[in-house]
Order: sequence, then structure tokens, then C-alpha cells
Amino acid sequence: MNSNQDIFKKIVSHSKEYGFIFQSSEIYDGLSAVYDYAQNGVELKNNIKKYWWASMVQMNDNIVGLDSAILMHPKTWKASGHVDAFNDPLIDNKDSKLRYRADVLIEDYIAKIESKIQKEINKAQKRFGDSFDEIQFRKTNQRVLDNQKKIDNTIEQMKKCFQEDDLLALKKLIDELGIADPVSGSRNWTDIKQFNLMFSTKVGASSDSSSEIYLRPETAQGIFVNFLNVQKSSRKKIPFGIAQIGKAFRNEIIARQFIFRMREFEQMEMQFFVKPGTQSEWYKKWKETRMNWHKSLGISEENYRFHDHDKLAHYADAACDIEYKFPFGFKELEGIHSRTNFDLTQHESHSGKKLKYFDPEDNKSYVPYVVETSIGLDRMFLAILSSSFFEEKLENDSIRTVLKIPPFLAPFKAAILPLVKKDGLSEFAKKLYDNLKIHYNISYDEKDAVGRRYRRQDAIGTPLCITVDHDSLNDNMITIRDRDTMKQKRVKIKDLKSEIDKLVNISNWLSKS
Repeated sequence: MNSNQDIFKKIVSHSKEYGFIFQSSEIYDGLSAVYDYAQNGVELKNNIKKYWWASMVQMNDNIVGLDSAILMHPKTWKASGHVDAFNDPLIDNKDSKLRYRADVLIEDYIAKIESKIQKEINKAQKRFGDSFDEIQFRKTNQRVLDNQKKIDNTIEQMKKCFQEDDLLALKKLIDELGIADPVSGSRNWTDIKQFNLMFSTKVGASSDSSSEIYLRPETAQGIFVNFLNVQKSSRKKIPFGIAQIGKAFRNEIIARQFIFRMREFEQMEMQFFVKPGTQSEWYKKWKETRMNWHKSLGISEENYRFHDHDKLAHYADAACDIEYKFPFGFKELEGIHSRTNFDLTQHESHSGKKLKYFDPEDNKSYVPYVVETSIGLDRMFLAILSSSFFEEKLENDSIRTVLKIPPFLAPFKAAILPLVKKDGLSEFAKKLYDNLKIHYNISYDEKDAVGRRYRRQDAIGTPLCITVDHDSLNDNMITIRDRDTMKQKRVKIKDLKSEIDKLVNISNWLSKS
């Protein structure tokens, strides 16, 4: 088994065993591609939201928040283009009876060729050591050049198929590439058909009088229809942004890779309204700002990269993704788009209401342009889990599993552990716990040997373990153990809060973002 696949399976298993993520409705055999965040997962998820919100809204005086409704007037989705154009190109395998997204099949084919290139690079790197020049190797090695040409030709052909909306040519491309069903190995494919991804439901007192509405497939439209309401009530001048965290729903046929692609998911996004003509400048600024935010988490920079879109959405004049190197490869984590004035213009047209901004400096009205940053909260959760998961061999040859989650995001900031339950240590430890839980989310554990308790806290990512021993009763000092280094030190109880604060206070991390 591929080592990365093995790691990913371990992460999925760890998520359930240690109370991060459960399959939805598991007692009924589960609901495919829908998950529940368990007791530790919800804490981590909320901490990610808190950090994003603080860095996006609290730290920017020209960005405000919004929480718009999931249900919107159905004309909203006609105006946005989702009713007519929010489709996936799907293809069925006649032998396995499984359904796939045509573009994903081709992207997986490209990823396999990329892995061949990487193997050639890794072999050469071992051979030449420090003198190895990867850029020169990519330019001169014939096997790498041939494989890169395959990738470039495939991307160009796929891009042309989508630009011309030619599903027959897309099917032909899959046949010519010899792409097989990843489960059965069969190449017996149906024609490709478009499938709309929106969930619909009914609103109204009876089936006769009810009308069809949709669960929102994205949160952005709630911001656009409220643009003038927010601008006037907040008295913000352009440029300014509106941020929102909320649920969205897509009827993904090919939902896979755990919480990476789900039918019910959460987005953290911000729409930044700018003067027409300045969108390119703001697009570059937000690209840099958002990448810096990801780097502020302390995750290795080599795990991130920009990917510029070959095919732009109909509303965009520039677009890129920040991709993260998940165990299953580089995939989209956050999208940054220059959306022009498409959305506001469409809503003006379909609603008959003016959505123009009066610019007091230019003394004229115009429809603003928009630069969007949109990050999948669930994908961010998975990125943090993936980057934090380690299996370490210790001196006694035992293995400890540890989540090295950035301390300010960890579900619990510290754990209070009395060395034993007797001799007044539990009472002393519980008093300490009661004093600290006002300030932080603190765990208390007095069951099993202290070494086993350390392992439990390592496995859920608790940055500090605070042990109360017999000496603590006399000298008012405790032992702090660091999760990552496992080093211990004695600290006075009166200094304990400042010790925790140094490590987990969100303000220490906001200055880096």
C-alpha cells in the first residue's frame, strides 16, 4: 500500500477513535459523504473559525461580518447562474455501475503522470545529492520532458472541451487516454451528461401552494444581495469587505476523500468590494495576504502552492487556488477570485433594484467590482489534521501517536493530571482546574497511570499537561510537560496562567497572519 494512503487511513481512523469526526447516522449504516464533528472535532473546528474571523474581521477596520440565511428567494439562483449552469460532467462505467466526474478522472490521470515525474526527480536527487539542480533536470531529462508534454497536451485538450462545452470531445479524450475505472479497471464508459448540483425543497403550507426553493450551494450570494444594506448601515466606504461563515450544500455524486468533498459543508469567505479598474491590484494583495495567513499556522511552506485557473468561470477575470499537499496530493484549499461586477449586475437585472454605490470622492455611482477569498472550513480542518498527525518511535521502542496541532487551535489548551487520586492530590488538582477553566478549555484526567494519560492527551493534541504531585501540596508548584518535545519543567502555580498564555493566546498568532 502507498505510504500516503496508509497515513490517510490512519488519520480517518484516528478521527473516530479520539472523538473528532463520526460518520453521520452511523447506527443506520451512515449517510454517504455527510459527517458529524464530535466532541474534540467541534472544538478544533470552532477554533479555526475563531482565528479566521479574528484575522479577517477583527484585524481589518474595513471588513464587517454577516450571517445570511441558508434559504433564499429562488430568483437569487437564477440571477447567479446556478439554475442553468451549476453542473458537473458525469460519466458512468457500464461494468462497475459506478459514476464519476469526467474532469476528476482526467485530473487523476494527470496526477499519476506527475507522480512519475516526481519519482524521476527523487531518484536523481539521491544520485547527485547536494549538487542536484531540479530546474535544470526538468529541462533536460527526456523522460520528464515526455511526461510533461503529455500533461500539457491533456490539460490543453480538456480546457478546449470545457470552453466549447463539447461533452462528446471530452468522452473521446477519456477513451484516447485509456482511462480506466479506478475500482474495476474497466474502460467501458457511457456518454457524459451534465448534472445540476443544487438540492431543492418546497416551501409553503401545502403541496398545491408550495414553491420550489434551493439549499444554497454557496454562501457568497447572501453577501451580494445584502451589499447595499450592509454598506449603508455600516457607513463603509469602498474599498470594504463583508465576511461570512456558513453552511452550503451540493449534491455531489462523487463525494470522496473523507471530509474533503461533502454534500453538507461549511465555507469561510469574504467578498471585497472595490472600485472598477483597481481589481487587479486588490487581487494580488489578497493572494499574498491569504497565503501569509496559512503560513502563520506554522505548517511547512512546501505544503502550499498557488494554482492559477486555466479555465476561468464566466464571472471572473482572474482566479487561482491555494492548494495544500494532502496525503492524497495537492488539492484546492482556498479560492481567490476577481469576480468583476457580474454578481451585483445580475442581481440588479433580476430584482429590478439598484445596487450601485455612490462614490463621494468621484461624485458618481457605479456597480463595484468584487475580489473574493473563499476557504473550505472542512478542508482546512483536514489540512490541520494531516499536517499535525505524527507517529514517533520512542527510546523504549514504543510508538506514540501525537497531533501537533498549533497550540491556539487545539481542542484543549491544557490537561490537569493528579499523579494519584489519593492523598489530597485530586482535590488540589480539581481546584486548579476550576480556576483555569474560566480562561481556557481545560481537560481533567485522573484515570490510569500518568504515562497513559500523557498518551491520550498527545493523541488529541493537548499542548500542555500539568501534573500535580505530592510536592505541589507544600511548594505550590506543578510540573508542565510540553506535547511536542515531551520536556518537563517545574512552575509556580501563580505563574501558570502566563505560561499557558504565552503558548495558546490567539493574539500572539494574529500578529503573524
